[in-house]
Amino acid sequence: MGTGRLGVLLDQFDWARERAQVRLAGLGDAEYLWEPVPGSWSIRRRDEATTPRAFGPGDWVLDKGAPDIPAGEYAEVARQAAAGMSVAKIADDWGVSVERVEQVLGHTGPPEPDQTVLTTIAWRLGHLHSGFAGGWEWTFGDRRQDPHQLVDFTPSSALALDRFWATVDRWRDSVATVTDEQLDTVGFSQYPYGSDPDDPFIDVLSGTNLEFIHHMAEIALLRDLWRAHSGR
Repeated sequence: MGTGRLGVLLDQFDWARERAQVRLAGLGDAEYLWEPVPGSWSIRRRDEATTPRAFGPGDWVLDKGAPDIPAGEYAEVARQAAAGMSVAKIADDWGVSVERVEQVLGHTGPPEPDQTVLTTIAWRLGHLHSGFAGGWEWTFGDRRQDPHQLVDFTPSSALALDRFWATVDRWRDSVATVTDEQLDTVGFSQYPYGSDPDDPFIDVLSGTNLEFIHHMAEIALLRDLWRAHSGR
């Protein structure tokens, strides 16, 4: 086990990565693209995309819907406001109107459950891949390229995984070089979609680990459902 703040986060990431790679062994194209219910988000040919903000540089794009603040993020919006972030800046971060932020901040009682769209394994992997590629570019790279144009999505599960693990490992290798001073630097990551420019880098790393772990858990469940669905 590593010591220090960075060591703990790297150990957590390595643990999750090892188990995720084992869990994804044998992933085939049909399973990768399987839609558990009609209308699931996935990767699609550009001319077949139905979501308003589907993105990607090539022939295949990743579904993305209209911007909103999900109920599960209401507490995060409240924390941003309590920390002194203006309503206009919060709205810009989330890509929503000022009125929507004010509605969230004025909400009382428990939030309603999110109406979350179901997704394919291809979507989950593509979403993670895009995040790691953009995170690296805007932290350790040139900080110029549009994060939405960094991943060439593919219907081949084998090719997608090869590219994904290469991007993940590049991120991990770069993170391992970060100093204690950089961990505490606000804006060490300038990733433009989210609060990275306003956060100490250690918070960004912790959030990245959580994102990786929870999406990999979802992928594992989708694999279980596929096995039951296909009778394997």
